[in-house]
Amino acid sequence: MPESNWQADTPLYLQLYQRYRDAINDGRLRPAERVPSIRNLASELHVARGTVEMAYQMLVSEGYLVTKGAAGTRVSPQIAKQPNAENSPQRRKAAPVRSYQTCLTGNILPFQPGVPALDAFPRKIWSRLSAQTLRMVESAVMNHPDPAGYAPLRDAIASYLGISRGIACTPEQVFITIGYRGALELLCRTVLRGGDDGWYENPGYSPGRYFLQQMGMTLTPVPVDKEGLQVAVGEQLAPNARFAVVTPSHQSPTGVALSLPRRLALLAWANQKDAWIIEDDYDSEFRYNGHPLPALKSLDHEQRVLYTGSFSKVLFPGLRLGYLVVPPSLQLAFDEAVNYWPGPGSILPQAMVAAFMQQGHFVRHLRKMRQLYAVRRGYLVEALQLIIGTSLHIQPQAGGIQLLAYLDEQQCDKTVAAGAQAAGLAVKALSEWDAGTQQQNGLLMGFTNFTTAEEAHAAVKRLSALLVP
Repeated sequence: MPESNWQADTPLYLQLYQRYRDAINDGRLRPAERVPSIRNLASELHVARGTVEMAYQMLVSEGYLVTKGAAGTRVSPQIAKQPNAENSPQRRKAAPVRSYQTCLTGNILPFQPGVPALDAFPRKIWSRLSAQTLRMVESAVMNHPDPAGYAPLRDAIASYLGISRGIACTPEQVFITIGYRGALELLCRTVLRGGDDGWYENPGYSPGRYFLQQMGMTLTPVPVDKEGLQVAVGEQLAPNARFAVVTPSHQSPTGVALSLPRRLALLAWANQKDAWIIEDDYDSEFRYNGHPLPALKSLDHEQRVLYTGSFSKVLFPGLRLGYLVVPPSLQLAFDEAVNYWPGPGSILPQAMVAAFMQQGHFVRHLRKMRQLYAVRRGYLVEALQLIIGTSLHIQPQAGGIQLLAYLDEQQCDKTVAAGAQAAGLAVKALSEWDAGTQQQNGLLMGFTNFTTAEEAHAAVKRLSALLVP
């Protein structure tokens, strides 16, 4: 449960109980649907197991949940189906599919950012799910796919976001896209117009910035400090902006979190100006210390936030799958828009991810990766401190899958990065993410695929040879 959603005057177990009860009553959790185990949910929400156990006991005693032994805990099959549940006319008929051939191999360069630990992906489970779906209904994949996305995946995403990110949404509000840029394209074709002014974090995710500019948007770089996007500065630089693109939980690339006062100020601005906030929940799943930070969407009472997420960094990039959650007021507009848009492509990868989530593998995988990435980040930090020392200042971070280190004045990050890339090291220059005049001097380095401390030390030694003595 997001940190800001914990209410000081209400016990945590009771808040968790109320969230599940509301999700069941609203039809977001359906009869017989499996819920996470006590252990997995406690890990996901960073709370004590006893907190989850007490909430589950209340739900079981009131008939909302039933325990099935080895089959896990599920929503009671006796719960009456609610309106807008699976018999609603708006629901898309789910279709089982055949297997999806994924490409999980290839050369991962040292320090390559944005790539999860491919060696730790549960390929046996993935292969077994592939065979299971293959045995169901092969002919479904030959029909015209739903342009909004595979219905069971939309269901699974809505359930996951409701529990883990505090976002109350129906599956009909979820639209599957071809990655993050697919979500941006759908937004540009639905709620934005060519020439619209928008705020963009500076430094910020450069591929997204370039894409929006290619779609005809006018972007104003708004500086980021230790509290995230400087909302007051944005209001001065572009007072008539129609949208803002933010990474509030884990800013890309600095790793800072948007503070609560800034979040409230940003939401107030959007409401006052009738503007849209595009929330990229970048790396939110990988937080190693403390409670998960809230999704900005969970605070969005006026329905001004368009929430985007991706499976590229939590599963593997080859999926090319993302999703967009829109406010209820825009649902019909997006339903209409996707009919004239290429859509998310084949339902095969969508079906695989849906099964992976529905059977509990997704939550377990995230839990495992959090522990693994904390170790592997430690490998890189130790190597940098031991071999390079004070020439790099490592930015503190509570999560994420890449590390930011600032260089001293003697070094030029673009020069170092160019040399590193020529030597087969996938280091990125921080200044390349800067759209203004700040020109911050630093290096972005991925650490997820360093499987041993020795690998990290060897790569850092190669990098150190490129630094000015």
